[in-house]
Amino acid sequence: MKSLVIKKSTLSGKTTIPSSKSHTLRSLVFALMAKGTSHITNPLHSPDTFSMIRAIESLGAKVEKKQTSLQVTGTAGIISSSSTIIDAGNSGQVLRFIGALAPLIDTYTVITGDHSIRESRPVKPLIDGLLQLGAFATSTRLNDKAPIILRGPLKPGVATIEGDDSQPVSALLIAASFVKGKTELYVTNPGEKPWIDLTLHWMDKLGIRYFHKNYEHYILQGNACYDGFEVSIPGDFSSAAYPIVAALVTNSELTLENIDMNDVQGDKKLVDVFLQMGAKIEIDNTKKTLTVKKGPPLQGIKIDVNDFIDAITILATLGCYASGVTEIVNGSIARKKESDRIQCIALELKKMGADIEERPDGLIIKRSPLRGAYLKSHKDHRIAMSVAIAALGAIGDTIIEDIECVSKTYQNFAKDFQKIGCHIEEITTNQTATDGK
Repeated sequence: MKSLVIKKSTLSGKTTIPSSKSHTLRSLVFALMAKGTSHITNPLHSPDTFSMIRAIESLGAKVEKKQTSLQVTGTAGIISSSSTIIDAGNSGQVLRFIGALAPLIDTYTVITGDHSIRESRPVKPLIDGLLQLGAFATSTRLNDKAPIILRGPLKPGVATIEGDDSQPVSALLIAASFVKGKTELYVTNPGEKPWIDLTLHWMDKLGIRYFHKNYEHYILQGNACYDGFEVSIPGDFSSAAYPIVAALVTNSELTLENIDMNDVQGDKKLVDVFLQMGAKIEIDNTKKTLTVKKGPPLQGIKIDVNDFIDAITILATLGCYASGVTEIVNGSIARKKESDRIQCIALELKKMGADIEERPDGLIIKRSPLRGAYLKSHKDHRIAMSVAIAALGAIGDTIIEDIECVSKTYQNFAKDFQKIGCHIEEITTNQTATDGK
């Protein structure tokens, strides 16, 4: 088992942000359905990416992996029956997106995943939508979680689903685009809207016809057909939050490269949040850089986190270093991610001395002097990285165990942070559990 040992640090220099996971996975899904070959440069190298590659290969795509690119020969919208169980790994996007596409054919498909996918990632909205559109869909344990069994054909029609989690909505929008006929999708309680925008951005890019109103009503014309495409994956704003906050909590100057403020990713709104808290940030759109400058202590504010829900854990870290009170609201869906992120980040920061209160939909954090502690990742990359950043400003050593999960979005996290001055070391420790072996 790998752990991180972290000491109080001061940062300087430049660092390059990893590519976007959400763009990478969507590019692979749309490449699967394309006619001809798609070229994807600068994809994120991640276990989720590899799970998606295996999934689209099982449905008929041919993928050639190169050092800095992927070449995908698609199926022209006619996928093949999978001869094996599809393993989503730790990826909710693989589970939901492939789960929606599989019923385009009239054979059975089984999709499973790791412990988090099987126990913490509900698929009821997806199953509900598929059933209303004529497909067979069920969970093997009848608990609305993976493993799931699916069979088509998916038919044009009308469906209504719960929308607090954006992934089932995106999944059905993509799948309905390839049904032979018009489909209407109604969404109650739509949330995580920027991630829907990301899916719609891809549909616009490829000329897929649709209509939508207020994220509550969609009309898909169906019969989508498009040629292979070329795309270069931009930097990931979710990942950018970690070095930005690292610079803020250590009052350091740091420049981030591979930052495209014109990209559609919703997490770029985080920059506005940091500015509202008093951060000094300079953006160069020509060079695609963002520079954090030294400045006075930040001020806590009230943050509606739903538009950038993946940032709830790193914002909790930042709240510990901001004067006054930071209140994070409208984040209840964070309880259904790789871990219960509200509960887990509160638990770990409290070990460091944080004055943090858990609420049903968020957190209340007061400025707190943090100290080093022995922490757990909860096998969640965002928990692991958020407490690692917290440790950079804490007194004493911090050890974070079980940090392999960080490779999900930030493969070279420790090495990249070492290069900008962080006292962070990756070590291997004896594993106390057998993990079933």
